[in-house]
Amino acid sequence: MQPPAAVERATALALRVAALMSFVAPLLTRLVIGQAYFFTGRGKLQNFESTVGFFTELGIPFPAANAAFVSRLEYYGGMLLIAGLLTRLVALGLAGSMVVALMTADKETFVAALLGRGEAGLTDVAAFVYLLFLVWLILFGPGPVSLDALVARFFRREGKETPPVEKGGA
Repeated sequence: MQPPAAVERATALALRVAALMSFVAPLLTRLVIGQAYFFTGRGKLQNFESTVGFFTELGIPFPAANAAFVSRLEYYGGMLLIAGLLTRLVALGLAGSMVVALMTADKETFVAALLGRGEAGLTDVAAFVYLLFLVWLILFGPGPVSLDALVARFFRREGKETPPVEKGGA
């Protein structure tokens, strides 16, 4: 049994609108997550000694070096995510940082939430939520409204303008 023609037209229109708006999800994800990392990285840099002390308390090896690395990764990585430049690479680095956070700073809350113990759920563990968004960006990319997409279009166009190489000797 076929649905009425009006339902088919409405469904087709809704699908076209959804396709046209598909750029919004990666854009908003990059902007929100990028801003969050920019601010946390800036805070770590402004309070560097506190960050080193916190990393020391967590038992993270080479706390000063790791604090310097993570602070800058979050600060500059946040800016790059906002711009949509090197998105997958930056998201991969930040995802690694979130795995470390889940294994150290957020371990007790994360394990309790994972096992359904206590009052916190998985969405209450910020590092886990960030990790999910970062994995999404790694898998699906920055979207069409990004510098990554602009660079990709530039290189695709450059490749098409190259004249073919003639083979044969003269």
